Amino acid sequence: MLIDCLVMGDFETNCYILQPDGKTQECIIIDPGFEAAALIEFLQQRSLIPQRILLTHGHCDHIAGIGLLQEHFDHAITINISPFDAPMLQRSVLNLSAITTAPLKVSGKVELVNPGETIEFDRIKLEIIATSGHTAGGLSFYSSADKVVFTGDALFAGSIGRHDLPGGDLNMLLDGIRKGLFCLPGNTKVYPGHGPATTIEQEKRTNPFF
Repeated sequence: MLIDCLVMGDFETNCYILQPDGKTQECIIIDPGFEAAALIEFLQQRSLIPQRILLTHGHCDHIAGIGLLQEHFDHAITINISPFDAPMLQRSVLNLSAITTAPLKVSGKVELVNPGETIEFDRIKLEIIATSGHTAGGLSFYSSADKVVFTGDALFAGSIGRHDLPGGDLNMLLDGIRKGLFCLPGNTKVYPGHGPATTIEQEKRTNPFF
């Protein structure tokens, strides 16, 4: 699997573009944030066509680029999100855009996904892990074949996500990380929603919250 990362908008959200290989034009997008013009340019320059949008959670800085992707590619792009966070796509108070930017709503083809399920696309296989606590329905996406996990705003390098926002719960967040992420192989590379990549082993040893 090929992984590219674009840092998007003032929130500096990590948006990931996943390709099965360097030949296939179709790709997966994880968490397209604000100022998505750079993402559109990146995809067009490489003749990539997004087939699926995976959302680790529903905050505005992780969903704001969906509309532009739909406009430039296909309004029928499948959007995957937890059923607990799905209302955030339509309610600007819940996705925090009502208090941080202009109110934001996302529509389109939404397919709800749950922990324990697997998303398969070409040769990419991603297991869905529950990492709630930053939001009520936070998800992480894990590839055992490539030894990588995309954690959104649950686990960062040396930190964890905020838990003082609507739907947040510190105990749930810590429990989800311990049970859902820290059980992964230590050399699993962690691609978070903000900031640099890390590894599971590094966070188990040095993250001050644990």
